[in-house]
Amino acid sequence: MNCTRATLLARLTYARALLTLSASAFVLGFGACTDGSAGPRELTFGHVGEPGSLFALSAEEFARRANERLEGFEVVVYGSSQLGGDEVLLQKIKLGTVDFALPSTVMSSQIDAFGLFEMPYLVRDREHMRAIEEEVVWPELAPLAEKDGYRIIAVWENGFRHVTNNTRPITSPDDLSGIKLRTPRGVWRVKLFQTLGANPTPMALSEVFIGLQTGVIDGQENPLAQIWGSRLYEVQEYLSLTGHVYTPGYVVVSASQWTTLPADVRRILEEEARLVQAFVHDTAARLDDELLAQVEAEGVKVTRPDRDAFLMASREIYDEFDRTVERGGLLVERAVAAGSN
Repeated sequence: MNCTRATLLARLTYARALLTLSASAFVLGFGACTDGSAGPRELTFGHVGEPGSLFALSAEEFARRANERLEGFEVVVYGSSQLGGDEVLLQKIKLGTVDFALPSTVMSSQIDAFGLFEMPYLVRDREHMRAIEEEVVWPELAPLAEKDGYRIIAVWENGFRHVTNNTRPITSPDDLSGIKLRTPRGVWRVKLFQTLGANPTPMALSEVFIGLQTGVIDGQENPLAQIWGSRLYEVQEYLSLTGHVYTPGYVVVSASQWTTLPADVRRILEEEARLVQAFVHDTAARLDDELLAQVEAEGVKVTRPDRDAFLMASREIYDEFDRTVERGGLLVERAVAAGSN
């Protein structure tokens, strides 16, 4: 059927009106997406700590402080391995599917030089750790992490680690003989307890309670904050305050994805992550005292072994680190001397 000129003009006018309305709707819709009504963009922070653990308290304090300053973004914390264990979280950091993670021992399995913090009795106290951070972590270790895809924006804490078990009180290295002891998956922690005569069994933290409850493992080693937060005192009879290793916690982001955030957002996040360290160290020191009393009150028998005996029994770990890790001996020397000038 033929159309008249008038009909064609009418249809063209109608089509133009529809296009105008569609364009207006698009602009209105776009404005609605950018005026904040859709809510802030979520920045996910995954960690393995249970509620009440130092990891949980630290991450939640960081999120609270950062969110008070952020506009259009919100840090949301997922603990208890909800987003995966340490190894999975590090993979997700590289993929950009998790924004922040808080690895500790696992970093020594990713980058050899991070085995520095697996050396027994290397860190004397938190003041010493802060000196090591300035003189070793930032100039030496952080660039290695960045090359491997991880940007460290702050150094927090996992803490001084102690041994618990259901077999016997541990007062000397000989008492560890044959004990099936859960360790994280860091290669040096396994080597340490092999050297001390235990039977180390790497296992995710989320599996430890059941492993102890069912007798798959006899014991484990962790800071008091993790022992309490994971309720390990419920399934352990003995606690030995070995303090054999101090493990930092590293706030990591994806080296490639980090730069996609607006500069002002990155600045706020990095500032708050570093400022929270004082809270982390103060909280950790307080928990060390409070939680020891609480663990004892739960009926766990506490021993205080001679730490020098453990250090002497594990000296060969230092020698192996020097032989097998590039500049390993130099890193140890710098860490030992940090803050002494």
